[in-house]
Amino acid sequence: MLMLGAACVVIVIAGLQAGAWLIAPILLALVIVIAVSPVQSWLRRIGVPGWLTVLSMVLVIFAVVVGLVVLLVASVGQLVALVPQYADRTQNITNQVTNLLHRVGFDPGHAQATASSADIGKIAGAVGGLLSSVSGALTSLVFILALLLFLIAEAGGASRRLDAIGADRPHMVEAMQSFAHGTRQYLVVTAIFGLIVAVLDSVALAIMGIPLVVLWGLLSFITNFIPNVGFIIGVIPPALVGLLVGGWQLGLAVLIVYCVLNAIVQSLIQPHFTGDAVGLSTTITFVALLFWAWVLGPLGALLAIPATLLIKAVLVDCDPSARWVEALIGANSPPKKDKKKHQKGAEAAEPAGRDADGDAADTEGEPPVAAPAPRAAPAT
Repeated sequence: MLMLGAACVVIVIAGLQAGAWLIAPILLALVIVIAVSPVQSWLRRIGVPGWLTVLSMVLVIFAVVVGLVVLLVASVGQLVALVPQYADRTQNITNQVTNLLHRVGFDPGHAQATASSADIGKIAGAVGGLLSSVSGALTSLVFILALLLFLIAEAGGASRRLDAIGADRPHMVEAMQSFAHGTRQYLVVTAIFGLIVAVLDSVALAIMGIPLVVLWGLLSFITNFIPNVGFIIGVIPPALVGLLVGGWQLGLAVLIVYCVLNAIVQSLIQPHFTGDAVGLSTTITFVALLFWAWVLGPLGALLAIPATLLIKAVLVDCDPSARWVEALIGANSPPKKDKKKHQKGAEAAEPAGRDADGDAADTEGEPPVAAPAPRAAPAT
C-alpha cells in the first residue's frame, strides 16, 4: 500500500508539473476571486445589481494589473538606461577585484578571467533581463483575466453550490470555507506587512541616494508574498545598483539596512501573525515554497501558501479521521482544555467512588466500605 501510494503521488506531481501552464493561472485567478469576494458580497447586500457588481470588480482588478504592468515596464526601462551610465564604475570594480585576487595568490590570468565572469555590469544586465521577463509575463495575463471574469460571474452561486455539497459532505463544506477564510487572512496579513516593508525600504534607499526607489519598493512588496526567501530576492537588485552608484560601501549599506528592516518585520513580527492566520508551521511553509516553485514555477513561489491550504482542505480538513495531521503541520499546538473547568464538570458528573481530582478511587483489593447505619433514637 505504501509503494502504491508513493507511485500515485509521483504520477500526480508529474501531472501537475506538466500542466503548470494551466494550473498556476487557474490557482492565481481563484486566489484573487477569494480575496475580492467579501467586497462583491457587500455590493450585493447594499442592492447593487449582479451584472454591475461583476463589471465593477473586473474593471478594478484589470486596472490594478495594468497599473502594475505599466509601472514595472517603465521602471525596467529606466534600469536598462541607467546601467550603461556606470560603465566606468563597472570597469573600476572589475579591476579592483582582479587586483584583490592577485594579492591573495591567484594567477593574473585566472584572476582576470574570474573578475570578468563576475562583471557587475553583466550581473546587472541579467537582473534587468529577469525583471523584463517578469513584466513580459504580467503583460500576457489575458488568460488569467478571462478566468477572473468567469469566476467572479459565478461567485454569486457559490453558497448555493456549497449547500448542495453539504447535504452529502458537510465536512467538505467546512474545509472549503476554512480554505477561503485562511487564504483571505494570509493575503491581508502579507499585504499589510509587505506594504510596511516596501515603505521602509523605499525611504531608506531614498536617504542613501539609490535610484529607482519606487521599483525596489514594489519589488519588496511582491517578494513579501514569497515566504522565507523573498527578502533575498528583493535585496539583490538594489544592492547591485548601490554597488554601481557608490562602490562596495554603499552596496554593503543597502544589505545591512535590508537585513535589519526585514529581520525585524519579516522574521520576528510577521511569522507570528502569518502562522495564526494560516495554521502552518515555518518548516512547512519553507518546504511548500520549494515544492510549489519546483512544480509550478515562479507563480508557484507566490502561491505556495494558498496551494498548500487547498491541498490541506481537500486531504485533511474534510476527513475527520485525518485531523491528527494538523498537529504535525500546524503552527501551534492544539489548545489545552481548562483543567479547573474540566475537574468541576467531572466532580459534578462522576458517581461516587471518585476522588477529589475526578479520578477513580483505588479500591482494588479492598472490601467495599458499607455506609454507616443510622443512629437509633435515644430512649425516653
